[in-house]
Amino acid sequence: MSELERDLGCLARMAARDSSALAELYDRYADLLYSVAARIVGAGADAEEVLQDTWVQAWRSADRFDPARGTVGAWLVTIARSRALDRVRSMGARRRAETAAAAEAVAEPAPIAPDPATGYARRMLKQDVASAMTALAPQQRQVVELAYFEGLSQTEIATRLDAPLGTVKSWTRQALLKLRERVPVEGLP
Repeated sequence: MSELERDLGCLARMAARDSSALAELYDRYADLLYSVAARIVGAGADAEEVLQDTWVQAWRSADRFDPARGTVGAWLVTIARSRALDRVRSMGARRRAETAAAAEAVAEPAPIAPDPATGYARRMLKQDVASAMTALAPQQRQVVELAYFEGLSQTEIATRLDAPLGTVKSWTRQALLKLRERVPVEGLP
């Protein structure tokens, strides 16, 4: 049974309110989701609350997952990212998030007891993503980081970079296409 099939099976069981399915997905994805949350809100209690909110939302909406739109892992990361950005916005802590993102570039949060095989796969994926990000032109990398890690809209990015909105949209599209070429979806955990 492939990872995708196991994940889809877990979601089906979660939709039927099987808590062991939630535990199984948690074991596979908690460290990844915590890292996403910590990158956005900063490590600690805020990231842990975002992680909890992510799992609550996944539990409640497991029956609405659409495999045609992506993998279970990508869906969970999207939920975690959205919850983290909501938290940053609700706290009015954009300045604090920028500081945390800068500090994150120096020191990454420790993962939550990863499985050795999964940990290896995630480290390889992280290297692939880091390599792909360094291959981007500086302005492309900057718009991706501002959009993903700080939650800025393209209009806000254009204002911050003092660049035309159309140019920011073009940089974003080019960056995403290059990232998609270098980090295939099949490689995602």
